[in-house]
Amino acid sequence: MVIFIISLVGLVVVTFQMDVFSLNTLLSGNLAAQDEARKMLKNITAEVRPLSPSSAGAYPIAEASPTSFIFYSDIDSDQLKERIRYFLSGTTLKKGVIKPSGAPLAYNPANESISEMIHDVKINTNVIFEYYDKNYDGTTSSLIQPVDIPAVRLIKITVIIDKDPNRSPGPIILTTQVSMRNLKDNQ
Repeated sequence: MVIFIISLVGLVVVTFQMDVFSLNTLLSGNLAAQDEARKMLKNITAEVRPLSPSSAGAYPIAEASPTSFIFYSDIDSDQLKERIRYFLSGTTLKKGVIKPSGAPLAYNPANESISEMIHDVKINTNVIFEYYDKNYDGTTSSLIQPVDIPAVRLIKITVIIDKDPNRSPGPIILTTQVSMRNLKDNQ
């Protein structure tokens, strides 16, 4: 009888420890994913806000799709505008940067440096980037695709992260809105 009680207590303790370790791993992973997304949203906000025409003279926004946003901004304070591309590849949001080179200055796609920004992006909606014009008042609908790029004045970025859709907790949803200073109409 004593062996049975000790075995039962041991089984309960082992099961409890396994649950604690499993929960710890899950929560640590979710916190890391949330931190990763917050850092990316902070970075993209700092890069998008001062966007301006490229060093080759192109319009500040090159592409505005639901899963990709390409623009020009001086992110390293060297007076040259880098071509920055945020795009979804599978379930990973990536960032590509091309520094202009040559004479005259040009953006060579072969020189693009790509880094992974956010992993485990849930792609059921296929919309990360939404674009708004100067009439946005907080309730206005986003611009219809294909977006009229010169009309874009504000971008809304929504990232849904779910490391394991089959387990709790549910998805993490982070969103931000960025107004582009150099494209303001001031009307």
